[in-house]
Amino acid sequence: MNDEQLLRYSRQIMLPEVGIDGQEKLSAARVLIIGMGGLGSPVAMYLSAAGIGHLVLVDDDNVDLSNLQRQITHTTNDIGRRKVDSAQEKLKALNPETRITTLAKRLDKTELTTQISQADIVIDASDNFGTRFLVNEVCVGTHTPLVSGAAIRLEGQVAVFRNDIDDSPCYHCLYKDEDELDGSCSENGVLAPLVGIIGSIQALEVLKIVAGFGEDLNGKLLLLDARYMEWRTIKLKKDPGCPVCHGQASKPC
Repeated sequence: MNDEQLLRYSRQIMLPEVGIDGQEKLSAARVLIIGMGGLGSPVAMYLSAAGIGHLVLVDDDNVDLSNLQRQITHTTNDIGRRKVDSAQEKLKALNPETRITTLAKRLDKTELTTQISQADIVIDASDNFGTRFLVNEVCVGTHTPLVSGAAIRLEGQVAVFRNDIDDSPCYHCLYKDEDELDGSCSENGVLAPLVGIIGSIQALEVLKIVAGFGEDLNGKLLLLDARYMEWRTIKLKKDPGCPVCHGQASKPC
């Protein structure tokens, strides 16, 4: 690491859990972020600031005035621009060292498999359950860790699915059918800081997994009721009957 990098990341490097070795792991990591909205915005900003070397941003949407209440990588001047382009501009201004790849399209399964197989870890910050189930399916098949977040109204949740570890549950173990799930924030509303809280936790989980310290949320569902600022943690178990991850072994060393 050069002197400028040592200064930029000094507050992390001085942590014994990170150090120079951990910072170099962050610099070498490739993280795929699905969705550059309310969750993807804080995730991308914190990961870039923390020194993740390569971020791949996926979103097929353009910036709308209604996004600005919570999607903090975008500004009024960005209305009408592609979200990935708006986000890339802000992230490069924040940390020019971060390599940014943008994909302004909805990926099909083949394209998603290509991107996920190249990633060290995947962030699901999407806003529809069809995408979430597909991302989970591909992550299970490629043995790629998945950090999932969701926020709606005054409620948020985060879960980590370590598809690279035996006996880890997957997203489908938690949710069997998208018919049982609520709609989007455009239909139900969401409080702005809530997505920031959930997105920040997603970013933290990525840093812990990549740098290799602490205990991640694998096998747990972290729930926040922001109305009363109450947190709950629910243990998740692998569903032996899950059609997605049943019979999947961890990736060989």
